[in-house]
Amino acid sequence: MDRVGIADLKAHLSQYLRKVRGGRTLTVLDWDTPVAQIIPYGAHAPLEVRSATRKASGLGLPLSCPAPTASVSMLLQDRASR
Repeated sequence: MDRVGIADLKAHLSQYLRKVRGGRTLTVLDWDTPVAQIIPYGAHAPLEVRSATRKASGLGLPLSCPAPTASVSMLLQDRASR
């Protein structure tokens, strides 16, 4: 299994897709953290489509955040910790 960073995958997408077409599996990394796999088409069982068990109207809305969130500062803290 090959491992590839997002930037390298974007820069050489055709080359990596040729490897996948040849049977290889790629693990896509974001800052050394695996985030996705690209596998040859048909390598796993086909997708199963199932009927919904509940109506969407019965799901309700997510709970609101009790206090304002400083999204930008949280993002900057997360990036600084990497």
